[in-house]
Amino acid sequence: MLERRGGRLIAVLGVTFGLAVTIGNTIGAGILRTPGEIAEHLPTFWAFASIWIIGGLYALLGSNALAELGAMTPRSGGQYVFVRRALGDYPGFIVGWSDWISTCGSSAAMAIVIAEYSIVLFPRLRIIEAVALAVVAVFTLVQWFGVRSGAATQDLTSLLKVAALLVLIVACFSLGSRNPMHSAFETEREGSLLVAFVLSLQAVIYTYDGWSAVVYFSEEVKKPGRDIPRSMFGGVLMVIAIYLLLNVAFLRVVPLGSMAGNKLAAGVVARYLFGPHGDTILRSLMVVALFSAVNSSILMAPRVLYAMSQDRLFWRGAREVNAGGTPDVALLFSSALAAVFIVTGTFENVIAKLAFFFVANYALSFLSLFVLRRREPDVPRPFRSWGHPYTTGLALLASVAFLGGAIAADPRDSIWALALLALSVPMFLVMRWRTRRTDI
Repeated sequence: MLERRGGRLIAVLGVTFGLAVTIGNTIGAGILRTPGEIAEHLPTFWAFASIWIIGGLYALLGSNALAELGAMTPRSGGQYVFVRRALGDYPGFIVGWSDWISTCGSSAAMAIVIAEYSIVLFPRLRIIEAVALAVVAVFTLVQWFGVRSGAATQDLTSLLKVAALLVLIVACFSLGSRNPMHSAFETEREGSLLVAFVLSLQAVIYTYDGWSAVVYFSEEVKKPGRDIPRSMFGGVLMVIAIYLLLNVAFLRVVPLGSMAGNKLAAGVVARYLFGPHGDTILRSLMVVALFSAVNSSILMAPRVLYAMSQDRLFWRGAREVNAGGTPDVALLFSSALAAVFIVTGTFENVIAKLAFFFVANYALSFLSLFVLRRREPDVPRPFRSWGHPYTTGLALLASVAFLGGAIAADPRDSIWALALLALSVPMFLVMRWRTRRTDI
């Protein structure tokens, strides 16, 4: 491993943080919005519920594969680390850059949502961009103090998120009066049931995205061989349970037809439960829920850039780590990019165009497990993926199928993604030439 400047990453994280960052990074505004889209496509209870279970199973299959990779390769940096080790510099470069940029874009997007809802709750705040920038700045400052500070903030904000969602679930079951399994909603569906199922599954998989969060901190986990698998499986199972409970709770209050096509399904539920106060309560809940998501993204993004700088795929000055264990230069780059997205309002376009890569990155990670099992059979593996190669192969096939569906559903942004992929070749060559020539 290359020599580090200005300090080193500190192994101080445990299972509690792993669970917190998985929950914090996965559960965002999607679970409050997506049920309306699913209800429009699948207007019966069992079809509606099954799609959430299938999405959870995909996340579990992915966790099964990435847990082995994270435990055997205790380097912080996320999927970039595995893909580069197995497939080489260029695939690693693609995964690293797309992951870093989209994570910064996600930070910006969630900060904007927090700002929009906060301004409604507190009209004196007025300027959305200023509030969003303040959110990013505050969490950046928290990370600057060190990994312990960032981890404690993640633990607290994720706990608040779970508590807020549990309060909503209890309110739905206490105040609602419907049988969740009964739905009289009928609709004329355009196209086949298969198309409806595929579109619903795509939306659900996006909502589950974030389950791999703990592998961004593998080098900082005290016992990676034990704690990474526990964090991944425990976190995903908790997310599945929360998602299923929330959806059944929503149907305890309103029928599927009332949610169908609504861009904020939870808003319909809140209005039924709390009347004129429903909007205020829901906005408050979403602000609380998104704090942990912003914190996790601001924690994760610098680790990707840090790992790439270690391998001379980014400016090597980003290897610097402060006394608290934070890759501070990489943190400044990441937060600056998030700020640019907020000020320019380009985060939605960026995320849309890079969405193609998020499952592609998973597919490359699953492929990496096959490669490393064959090429490095004797490397110690504290955790071995259950059922490999069958479970990993199923996850890989599901990812490829998802990519095919994404291209068919959104060809315009997919073409942009492929264009960005083509442009990455000269970018990669220039970056590697400059870093190796100047050895900055």
